[in-house]
Amino acid sequence: MGKGKHDYLKEEVRGNENDRMQLKRTIGYFHGVNFIIGTIVGAGIFVSPTGVLKYSLLNVGVALSIWTACGVISLMGALCYAELGTALPLSGGEYNHIKRALGSLPAFIFIWTAMFTKPASNATRALLFAEYATQPFYGVCPAPELLKKCLALTVLWSLGILNGRSVKMATWVQTVFTVLKMMALSVIGIGGIVLLVKGRKENLVRFENAFSSEIPDALQIAEAFFQGLYAYGGWWSLNHMAEEMINPSRNIPLTVMTALPAVTLFYLLVNISYLTVLTPKEIVSSVAVAVTWADRVIPSIAWVIPLSVAASIFGALNSSMFTLGRLSYAGSQSGHLPVLISMLNIHYWTPAPAMIFSTIIASVFIIPADLITLTNYFGFSVWFMIGLTCASLIVLRYREPTLQRPYKVFLPVAFAMVAVSLFLVLAPIVWAPKMQYIYALLLMLGGLLVYLPFVHFKLHFDFVDKITCYLQLLLEVSPADVSAEDKYE
Repeated sequence: MGKGKHDYLKEEVRGNENDRMQLKRTIGYFHGVNFIIGTIVGAGIFVSPTGVLKYSLLNVGVALSIWTACGVISLMGALCYAELGTALPLSGGEYNHIKRALGSLPAFIFIWTAMFTKPASNATRALLFAEYATQPFYGVCPAPELLKKCLALTVLWSLGILNGRSVKMATWVQTVFTVLKMMALSVIGIGGIVLLVKGRKENLVRFENAFSSEIPDALQIAEAFFQGLYAYGGWWSLNHMAEEMINPSRNIPLTVMTALPAVTLFYLLVNISYLTVLTPKEIVSSVAVAVTWADRVIPSIAWVIPLSVAASIFGALNSSMFTLGRLSYAGSQSGHLPVLISMLNIHYWTPAPAMIFSTIIASVFIIPADLITLTNYFGFSVWFMIGLTCASLIVLRYREPTLQRPYKVFLPVAFAMVAVSLFLVLAPIVWAPKMQYIYALLLMLGGLLVYLPFVHFKLHFDFVDKITCYLQLLLEVSPADVSAEDKYE
């Protein structure tokens, strides 16, 4: 839509560069693993891994089993995404898969919803980082809200500019902060193993009779699964950068098969370590479990844990901003967002306008906290889109049997993921209906008011072209030479 009017920078670029104007394949296996782990592991495992234990009625055996099962479910979903990512290695992840299998409208509803929920999630992470970064300077007193919001905006825009200028620097930052957070988790996990090996009775008693406590009912187990799966959220992030993966046919499945089992193992070790040092009641009542653990085990260097939490949040925010920029870029290429957002910087070949666009939206969410509170009720939409994506895999298997698939998941796994997704969408609405869910659904369907005139009927205003041309010159961006999606038609 209108791209032909914005090609005047292309010739200049082609004259100066012996390369095509497109995203470059610079992300390898190691960086892919860092991105997945960095996205999944945020502050939760350090601060409040209590939900699973609480809804398991403090039954240690049930809680650890649910943590393991959630890891298996997440791996199943990631393997479904790996098939789609290797068959259609496009930026934007599930957006392009839904569009290919189910059509333009479901894909637009997906990106419309994502443009609210994902920036809100980034805003939440930025505010949480500001909370942990400022608290050491204020002791028991709360840090001023204005200071936290200013720091959150600073971090958000720093990462937005970094991701808009250099993929190499963004991946380097991701690697550093993923290593830091995994080192902190290793300290906690290994510390627990050492205490278990020593064999003190008080350390072993909770594991000798792990299932002796009260067994939760089906509703409580379901709620515990909600909590556990939330902690694994982010396993779908790799497909958003598939277009930039080196040898995606090999690296996408290999990355998934490395990262998800690693996260599951670390989650189990850390929870075992917590249970070795603290009682289930102490864990559930603790404001920050890792800090309480450190005060008991390594009191002389317990200050390391709050820094580790801040580093973990920073790394998760960086990877989330990276993938959100690619989603915006893909939506624009398909005509679902303004054309400027699909342009690349002529110096760095990065989707700079897409990064600026997503960072602006996240900044808006930081200022009034009520907006973030509203988006908390969009949690069901995440699993709704996961269900649509896995359904897309099934549709494409039957509709396009000749599509080249370097990796194929066992098809019943996809059916199982659709069933799990359907349950996770309907359960909170049926068991705990709230008006906020209606508001969230109406906002999702409100995308139709934008889709019909601007996408379906292609309503266009000439002044938009003038603004686009001005911003194109200002940002020094150019349309991509070839839409990656066209290569797989």
